[in-house]
Amino acid sequence: MGGALGTTAFSALMDDFRANVAQNRDALLAMAKRNPHMAYQKVNELALFVGSRHRVNLQLHFPVPAKVADVDSYGTENVGIVVDKFRRTFPVPRETVKQKAAEILGPGAKALDAYMYEGKEGVKVVMAAEGRIEVLPGSVHLWCRVDNERVKKYADWLMENVYFVSATG
Repeated sequence: MGGALGTTAFSALMDDFRANVAQNRDALLAMAKRNPHMAYQKVNELALFVGSRHRVNLQLHFPVPAKVADVDSYGTENVGIVVDKFRRTFPVPRETVKQKAAEILGPGAKALDAYMYEGKEGVKVVMAAEGRIEVLPGSVHLWCRVDNERVKKYADWLMENVYFVSATG
């Protein structure tokens, strides 16, 4: 079952972002050719705009700077979502976050404790050659393809059960 009304599903957020990129594709392509730095600025402005509609700070990361020119890849990989940068602990047991990663992402995923200092907790999910997901109590950073169905399903689970937990839950 999908998220309750009023919560932000990762899939809906990314679909909204990709639709906005598609709508602005020609302008972004022209910018990427002329001035990659300006294209980077513009796509992140677009990410902030779309994220604000979903009550999150959506960020695109470009660990390989040349990828800025690949407009069609915007929103398909290396995405960060900040929900509450001050949250230090998960609202569910950390073991549940790790167990759900293994269950949803499959046997190739290894969920490990991470960022365990200054009262903060976190989980790093390593997916062999596919990349990694860093899950913090207030944000998630997906250093992998996010259009992969298993990754989307895990990110949707995180949004519903970690970041936008209902008051009755």
